[in-house]
Amino acid sequence: MKAFRSRPSIMVNRREEEKKAELEIQNLRLSFGGVVAVKDVDLKVHTGELMAIIGPNGAGKTSLLNCITGFYRAQQGKIFFNGKDITHLHTHELVGVGIGRTFQNIELFPGMTVLANMTLARHIHCQYSFIKSFLFSKSVRDEEIRHRQILEEIIDFLEMQSIRKKTVGSLPYGMQKRVELGRALALEPKLLVLDEPFAGMNMEEKEDMVRFLLELNQRWGLTMILVEHDMSIVMSIARRIMVLNFGEKLGEGSAEEVSVNPEVIKAYLGEAEAL
Repeated sequence: MKAFRSRPSIMVNRREEEKKAELEIQNLRLSFGGVVAVKDVDLKVHTGELMAIIGPNGAGKTSLLNCITGFYRAQQGKIFFNGKDITHLHTHELVGVGIGRTFQNIELFPGMTVLANMTLARHIHCQYSFIKSFLFSKSVRDEEIRHRQILEEIIDFLEMQSIRKKTVGSLPYGMQKRVELGRALALEPKLLVLDEPFAGMNMEEKEDMVRFLLELNQRWGLTMILVEHDMSIVMSIARRIMVLNFGEKLGEGSAEEVSVNPEVIKAYLGEAEAL
């Protein structure tokens, strides 16, 4: 695995208040008709954590992420982010308070270039009016320069210089996953929610993604929630793990604690063996 690289960074040097990402979920319940997807879940994620949510297929992991990011509305419970009740905020409002995400199924614009896809994410940070943009005043030019600096930093960090002008649809699946991560980073999130970022990748692509996520967490100070099925990756990079099964929280703790939890072992293996 390649070593971390040292570089000056606009994103790395953000003030501490710009990195604060305290998430609290209280007694959250989500149902679809008679099917309970998320059952009375409590969870706290603290600034600077890289937390993983695991569980068998159909455990409610993506449903929980969709509640956090505003795609689903829970029937019960509360979600707080940095002390603010965000339970009923819309998706674009959640992006505004600092929550970004990637998707299990890639949600990019395949006919647009890598740079264009990433540039779209900068719209929430545009401060100028339509009139100023039409006149292209000095303040607009200065702001555009800053937007481009951030995008170029992300492109350099994710090693996408060679594909920056290629259309997303022409790229291999693993590289599209990297572009989607880049677009999420262009939002400058305080909390990054990742839904199976390693799905469909080969071993080399997984190693690169692990390296990127660890540097984002350890050097950029980015708080992350990760849903992933690859247990070898989860156990090696997550500081804390929560386990779901049929929407219910089975356990929570370090990799060592979760791997010997009898309820977790039963959910995965059906018998009392070590994970």
